[in-house]
Amino acid sequence: MRMLTLTLLLAATALVQAAEPRTPSPAGAELYIQSPADGASVKGPVTVRFGLKGMGVAPAGIKFDNSGHHHLLIDADPPADLGQPLPANEHVVHFGKGQTETTIALPPGKHTLQLVLGDYLHIPHDPPVISKKITITVKP
Repeated sequence: MRMLTLTLLLAATALVQAAEPRTPSPAGAELYIQSPADGASVKGPVTVRFGLKGMGVAPAGIKFDNSGHHHLLIDADPPADLGQPLPANEHVVHFGKGQTETTIALPPGKHTLQLVLGDYLHIPHDPPVISKKITITVKP
């Protein structure tokens, strides 16, 4: 009986979380990569500077209206399901402390970079605030 109660409780919790709406983003919010420029050839390590208009930056876990934190997609596309927290792996780098730039080591060759703003739970806003994808070439 306890196992059944626990199972039902967990299922109900999951349904409530799934039904909770995503954090809204304000109209006109814009996320972009300040540098490097699209098409740039650079020597590594690469410093990437993030830009954001119409919203503020707040660390992960801190809920403020019209704010979020950056996630850098490296050689990847945004996930198909933007209603889930962004994964943390070698292709999705989280900046949960509110950082607005990073220096990354990339192997020589072509790479794509793109930013996604996540809310306090790492879930993209609704509508999502996503930068244009840029391509850079890292020189040997």
